[in-house]
Amino acid sequence: MAIEKVVIAGGGTMGSQIAFQIAYSGLYVTVYDVNPAASAAAKRRVATWDRTYMRERKATPAVIKTTNDHLRYATDLETAVEDADLVIETVPEVVSVKNEFYARLAKVAPQETIFATSTSTMVPSQFAAITGRPGKFLALHFTNHVWVNHLAEVMGHPGTDPVIYQEVVAFVRRIGMVPIQLQKEHPAYILNAMLDSFLSTALMLWVEGVADFETIDRTWMMATGAVRGPFAVLDEIGLQTAYQLMLGASAEPGREGLVTVAHRIKIELIDNHRLGQETGAGFYEYPRPAFRREGFVQGK
Repeated sequence: MAIEKVVIAGGGTMGSQIAFQIAYSGLYVTVYDVNPAASAAAKRRVATWDRTYMRERKATPAVIKTTNDHLRYATDLETAVEDADLVIETVPEVVSVKNEFYARLAKVAPQETIFATSTSTMVPSQFAAITGRPGKFLALHFTNHVWVNHLAEVMGHPGTDPVIYQEVVAFVRRIGMVPIQLQKEHPAYILNAMLDSFLSTALMLWVEGVADFETIDRTWMMATGAVRGPFAVLDEIGLQTAYQLMLGASAEPGREGLVTVAHRIKIELIDNHRLGQETGAGFYEYPRPAFRREGFVQGK
């Protein structure tokens, strides 16, 4: 079965990027959100990618118009998924929220529809049973800035039908991405498993007062030639997501100290509506963050 119609459940930062990339590739996409306010916010996010694709992908106005013609929005789940070939869930990284979503989705989606979770920290076997179709369920994880970072990690669980797995791999290629095929379940996949150590170490240095966040970023940028450091990366990911990641990781043996990191992110940043790039402020101020300033790396 060729996947032609896709539903993105959740039009947040990543959901809006995924939706736009799929529509840009010529497929039809419905962005589902729970209420009109959330749907309106999703539309505003999606609209920001017009300029990005024109600037960075050299997309013409005609291509952008066609892309937007392939997008629609819905607040009723049954209507959104009535003819979907694939539903990609991008709801918050909270088990109870995902469980509630899949319980509702299982009741209204056509039996042939494939379900995919874009979770960056959990494994699909956690939700396979509640989907009602474990054989047609797997994980499909995209990275931020999908138009530049072309990888998409595909991870099944022991009950995923191999034919379904390969259909999703083919879909990833069709939308201009490179499928990274995992051979077994692993929390945080490949990319985030490596990224987790990088970010948590930087955050611990900050929380323990070893250095301020700009100094930590500057050190990484100077030593590696990277264009941004860990705290700029955290702003890209979004600090609500970072908070959930650190809180979840703090439950692992030997990583209990990360609960202090999570609490500091919440108190100093989230509670002050500094959620990262999307809100214009996180560790840095946007659209002109200090780490892009000439002389930043040299400490000027």
